[in-house]
Amino acid sequence: MKNIALHSIHESLGAKMVPFAGYNMPVQYEGVTAEHLTVRESVGVFDVSHMGEFLVSGENALALIQKVTSNDASKLEIGDAQYSCFPNTENGIVDDLICYRIKENQYLLVVNASNIEKDWNWISSYNEEFKADLKDLSEDYSLLAIQGPKAIDAMQSLSSLDLADIPFYKFKVGDFAGIEHVIISATGYTGSGGFEIYCKNSEVEQIWEKVFEAGAEFGIKPIGLAARDTLRLEMGYCLYGNDIDDTTSPIEAGLSWITKFTKDFVNHEALAKEKEHKPERRLVAFELDERGIPRQGYDIVDGNGNVIGNVTSGTMSPCLQKGIGMGYVPTLFAKSGTQIHIQVRKKAIPATIVKLPFYKG
Repeated sequence: MKNIALHSIHESLGAKMVPFAGYNMPVQYEGVTAEHLTVRESVGVFDVSHMGEFLVSGENALALIQKVTSNDASKLEIGDAQYSCFPNTENGIVDDLICYRIKENQYLLVVNASNIEKDWNWISSYNEEFKADLKDLSEDYSLLAIQGPKAIDAMQSLSSLDLADIPFYKFKVGDFAGIEHVIISATGYTGSGGFEIYCKNSEVEQIWEKVFEAGAEFGIKPIGLAARDTLRLEMGYCLYGNDIDDTTSPIEAGLSWITKFTKDFVNHEALAKEKEHKPERRLVAFELDERGIPRQGYDIVDGNGNVIGNVTSGTMSPCLQKGIGMGYVPTLFAKSGTQIHIQVRKKAIPATIVKLPFYKG
């Protein structure tokens, strides 16, 4: 297991450290519900330095990215970020990612920690044609997610940039916490606003300390990966390995909005055909109508007890105080308001298909 740069700090704060994607990561500090509500109501900080970062540069950087990703990166201005995915050749997804346009011919791709090697090999195999300059910066960079409605107010004293002037899915490169050339990105995985801060490993300890000094009067707290999962699920954000993987298409996963058929990309013809003819199954969101907690892998059944799918993500929502989840079902059952059941141990608990997000803010 690898250690992230702030490993000893997390241990000193009493974090429960667990192996995750090849790294020892802080999963929780004071408890999932308390940490979840801190982010919803004020501001919290996640250390997600296990994420992967690839720098793609050169005249053919955009051409390579256009080939391997589903979204249209030609729309990106310098300072823009874009959610996308790498389609595979079997109607599945290699990974989902965020693409940042840093300079004229330079892009940063941020990928999931568990897929760094797989993604690198995938992109490299297509780069034989384009010969863009590829660099894997994953081992050299740290990533802090400062999330919550008080994030702007809590962090403004740390930068000469106007943080309120960075729109959602935009970023600026500037000074932060006494460090120059930090990427300050108005992105995140919580649905409660805030920033993601990219810096070198040698800089992250100073940034961490200054972030907590500046945020003290706003009740800032460290937040673990467990609360990150409940927060993203309340928003209905897909998690790779749960809701999307090598066997799920972006069309059935509800990611048509990041799948642009105005360009040639890996497997675009098959995916266009699937979109035209409608997929046989869909990723849906559901709320339990009675007490219970849906968990990944639980069966989804119809009114007669027939298995029609399974839960890909599920939890007890700290904000809604009810069981929520996502899973794939035949398209027939995918309409909002449809009644299904979740098999929780020996009991089939009634549930209703709902529109996302679960948490409306």
